Amino acid sequence: MSVVHPPDTAVQDAVGRALTEDLEPLGDLTAALLPPEAYGDAAIVSRADGVVAGRRCAVEAFARVDPSIEVTWLLDDGSPVARGHVVARVRGPLAAMLTAERTALNFLCHLSGIATLTRAYVDAAATGGPARIWDTRKTTPGLRALEKAAVRAGGGANHRGNLSEWVLLKDNHLAGLGIADAVDAARDRWPGRTVEVEADRLDQVGQAVAAGADLVLLDNMTPGQVARAVDERGPARRPLLEVSGGVTLETVAAYAATGADLISVGALTHSAPALDLGLDVHHHLDARTPGGGT
Repeated sequence: MSVVHPPDTAVQDAVGRALTEDLEPLGDLTAALLPPEAYGDAAIVSRADGVVAGRRCAVEAFARVDPSIEVTWLLDDGSPVARGHVVARVRGPLAAMLTAERTALNFLCHLSGIATLTRAYVDAAATGGPARIWDTRKTTPGLRALEKAAVRAGGGANHRGNLSEWVLLKDNHLAGLGIADAVDAARDRWPGRTVEVEADRLDQVGQAVAAGADLVLLDNMTPGQVARAVDERGPARRPLLEVSGGVTLETVAAYAATGADLISVGALTHSAPALDLGLDVHHHLDARTPGGGT
């Protein structure tokens, strides 16, 4: 599958911060004990079934520590991986490889975990209907672009990336405004921007439809209530209807079967367990003879 990768600057900034956190002020004290002529041949191996994501972060981590480290990937972001299978092979100076190891694996494990959970939701939803799974802004501070790329690697889609992308009128915003007035004000100030309205009651769905909202967020509704909201919208399929709040792997198919267009799941980024990946290293003393020596 084709995956849209995160921006280079997002990768570089995140990896740079992670290495600084790991190495300042004195560097890798343990790796400094190794003989400079020691080389390593290693494999990044998955300890569980999952979906790969975060390759570019791992490459950046190794390259930042030592550009001579070679990383050869057997799987791309978005590829399924089975337990015990090799994701990549790594070769280079042993000390540098071990210095970069944890940072590279931290990104790979975390982002692959997000891709793996996303794929599980996408597959579960497909048994109920064609609704798309997408993420939220409940991301790790500073890692949003990377985590949203991992969602895409898992087959999901991205909700707005930040507060400047479109207008989302939630209940707190609507406390002093009616839905129609709020949508009109948003259209007047930000013409051409997407306008979404949160609704936790069916009468609010009708108001949002009448006001011309682009999307309606159906907050914490049951599948039965969502189905009635789909009927309330009518056959035009506008606005798009997004299910949000408390959706689980056990309930996502029922929500998809209602005819809703989108299902947002905060757990994709705030609760995904890491995929267990490890670096298995064989070391030797001569860069020209991998696998030999001690």
